[in-house]
Amino acid sequence: MADIVFVNEHTSSFADRLIGMVENVIHQEHGSVALVFLIGVIFGGIIQYVRVDKFEKIAGFAMLKDTIVPKMLFLTVGLTSIALYFMIDAGGAHYHVKPILLQGLIIGGILFGVSMAILGKCPGTGPISIAEGRIDVLIGAIGGIFGGLVFTLYYDDFFKPLMGDSSGKMILSDLFKGHETLTVLIFGIVVTLVAILIPKIELFDEADLCKLSDDIRPDKK
Repeated sequence: MADIVFVNEHTSSFADRLIGMVENVIHQEHGSVALVFLIGVIFGGIIQYVRVDKFEKIAGFAMLKDTIVPKMLFLTVGLTSIALYFMIDAGGAHYHVKPILLQGLIIGGILFGVSMAILGKCPGTGPISIAEGRIDVLIGAIGGIFGGLVFTLYYDDFFKPLMGDSSGKMILSDLFKGHETLTVLIFGIVVTLVAILIPKIELFDEADLCKLSDDIRPDKK
């Protein structure tokens, strides 16, 4: 009975967090719920347009047979790092910097990368695939929710010690005091150029190949 009460308390806590996320949008001037929803729709449309919600895109990247994902990631990081910096400078946004937990980042990065390669999805493309009716991704998402529940229930006793000591909060521009704007511009431009210079390599699935004529199908050459 005590275990059931313990789980119920943490389930309620999880639900309260979800409600709190919506309340943050409504009451803390992060924009209206409708605007956030619209941004989400646009994001989903971009994801579908470049087809990175396909298993072949992320799994292909893990096998070094597809470069669409890294091209998109580098381009996104490069452009948004510049845009976000100037939005913050103008008072239109703010940083929410997390502490550096090196040990936890290494362990979490390995688990995250292996899981992405197996499922062929990430937290951004997963919900889009579920909306398209992908049952395999839905099962993966349920597993992720269960994993989050286990992490929450046993965080203090098991997972927190794995995180290691905090190295404090830091962002790149902190290393170049007095030259923050130049640092952000150089970083953003370099990362954007990397995205452009990465050669375009694509791993097509059968659904994609069927849409191409035989003279341009890579598997027919």
